[in-house]
Amino acid sequence: MSSELPPQIQNQLAQLQQIQQQAQALAAQKNQIDINIKETELALSELEKVDDNAVVYRAIGDLLIKTEREKTKNALIEKKDTLSLRTETITRQEERIQKRFQQLQEQLKQAIGTPVAK
Repeated sequence: MSSELPPQIQNQLAQLQQIQQQAQALAAQKNQIDINIKETELALSELEKVDDNAVVYRAIGDLLIKTEREKTKNALIEKKDTLSLRTETITRQEERIQKRFQQLQEQLKQAIGTPVAK
């Protein structure tokens, strides 16, 4: 069927598929970041339960390194903030991709002359 379509429509369909793949990749990234945020929040929650002078170890690769509670807490807060910013960035990218998808969908609808389900 694609060989029957004009090159312009074939190009638009290819762009549409590419945008769908980008959206899926962004969704997967966002999901992974959300998991990391939840893990970081859990670590912060557990860290709040221990005494200020408690011995704390931080995982660095395959090693556990003795560290200060406050340093670990600050590192976790910074990590959470960074992950949250990344989530916001991905959300904006998803919005742009969704708009582009809708534009291409509308262009294809007009080019083919048939209604496209929304």
